[in-house]
Amino acid sequence: MSTASSNLDTSNPAPIDFRVHPDRYRHWRISISAPVAELVMAVDPAAAMFAGYELKLNSYDIGVDIELYDAIQRLRFEHPEVKTVILTSDDIGMFCAGANIRMLGGAAHDHKVNFCKFTNETRNSIEDASRYSGQRYLAAINGTAAGGGYELALATDYIILMDDGNAAVSLPEVPLLAVLPGTGGLTRLVDKRKVRRDLADVFCTLEEGMKGPRAVEWRLIDESVPRSKMAERVQACANEMAQTSDRPADAVGIKLTELERHLDGDEIRYPFLTVKLDRSRRNVELIATGPAGDPPADVAAAVGLGVDFWPLALLRALDDALLHLRFNEPTLGTLIFKTDGDPDQVEAFDRFLLQHKSHWLMREIWLFAKRTFKRLDVTSRTTFALVEPGSCFVGFLAEPLFAVDRSYMLDGQFEGDTRAAAGIRLSASNFGPLPMSNDLTRLETRFLGEPESFENARALSGQPLDANAALDAGLVTFAPDDIDWEDEIRLLLEERASFSPDALTGMEANLRFAGPETMETKIFGRLTAWQNWIFQRPNAVGEGGALRCYGTGQRPEYDKKRV
Repeated sequence: MSTASSNLDTSNPAPIDFRVHPDRYRHWRISISAPVAELVMAVDPAAAMFAGYELKLNSYDIGVDIELYDAIQRLRFEHPEVKTVILTSDDIGMFCAGANIRMLGGAAHDHKVNFCKFTNETRNSIEDASRYSGQRYLAAINGTAAGGGYELALATDYIILMDDGNAAVSLPEVPLLAVLPGTGGLTRLVDKRKVRRDLADVFCTLEEGMKGPRAVEWRLIDESVPRSKMAERVQACANEMAQTSDRPADAVGIKLTELERHLDGDEIRYPFLTVKLDRSRRNVELIATGPAGDPPADVAAAVGLGVDFWPLALLRALDDALLHLRFNEPTLGTLIFKTDGDPDQVEAFDRFLLQHKSHWLMREIWLFAKRTFKRLDVTSRTTFALVEPGSCFVGFLAEPLFAVDRSYMLDGQFEGDTRAAAGIRLSASNFGPLPMSNDLTRLETRFLGEPESFENARALSGQPLDANAALDAGLVTFAPDDIDWEDEIRLLLEERASFSPDALTGMEANLRFAGPETMETKIFGRLTAWQNWIFQRPNAVGEGGALRCYGTGQRPEYDKKRV
């Protein structure tokens, strides 16, 4: 691993662009021999996202993970014939050294935290593919897998480690760097792989990690295979895993062509989504536009539309917009969701998705919607929704109403506005296919202490609800009339902008995830909160901290107080 540096320029003089294509990959290769694909990590040391460090030893930064996220999406949407993905390295002897230490040592605090969050979401998308898409992942560790490298393997279904006397797995962050494994490693050890707590404590404080049979015994890996038999065993295991998949061998995928996006001053335009930045008030409007017509005649026609199929086009835009805002607009602290379109047309598309949900592509769109709304849930911004005349918060497009921190719905119409009064409409989409990280739907979470309100909301499915009906059902927070609307919204936004962003982030994150705890809520709650704090502590990032001293021969200086 490389040594730490002085502060890097991660203030985004050029915005980070999450739109990539395999033709432009610098760090990954995809090869396909159906039903198996190989996703090979081959990091280009000279292709770091920022100046000031090299990506040695297959270490990674945000640029490496942007490509990984893109590859996972493409394997799901473009290759329905792929049933098993082998995740491996082209560097025998070094699987992955984890997150680049020079980058972590010098990056701005907000970049480090957002980087860890994005890597977590990307690893979760691997597990989502395995659990729900029938596209299972196998890690073939052909060398050292340290820190984030081992965490990458932990996201897969099955881990095979080469037994050559050198290959090992480790989580050395605590003893070496004074930080935590940032991509769910601690949680996956005890929750997913069921490693005994005391053994996990030993492993996480063992700098050199663990090899071969002992790693199998402690459930850190699933198999340890001699180098001479590694390739044969990995291929056999991948084929065995493929036999458990329901993905169609003869289906043709859709090409994820580059997402159309236009940046024009303080406005970003996508197909079916407009993002308006108000820098003076530090907020953002995200306006989702409904479809321009009726759904396709059948599922084959929907497949033929590819990325132009309205729900998929909208989800791709929202996913990109959320990532763009996170990394490139950190001071715009409030996201305001609006919709504009024909509610009947949105309902027709929602019904189409539900009717064909067993089709492989419709299933992928549902799962993408679930992941995108989860990304909204864990975004560290205040979120509001405004339901006004002309809105189309219907079915799956009503989910933002229940994801946001507060929602306001106009009672009636604005003076001189001839559009119909605002309304919302629930469907089966709001009662199952789009769970939060706590494995409950947003309405179940909303009405955790009011089961009768949840059942009442279910009974209202399909009915157009005006402001008073939505308010009575607990589906919106407030319903001002046109006389009070402008002042209430103005005061709301001014008040929110006056609060401490740190306090708001903590408050919102604590309030959003009521109910049961899962591996995901632990990762985004406990891990993110603790890592956020640790990344500001001098023990990690101070001049004498471990991240800055690593590789210099200088011992870190720790403040020994436990707090």
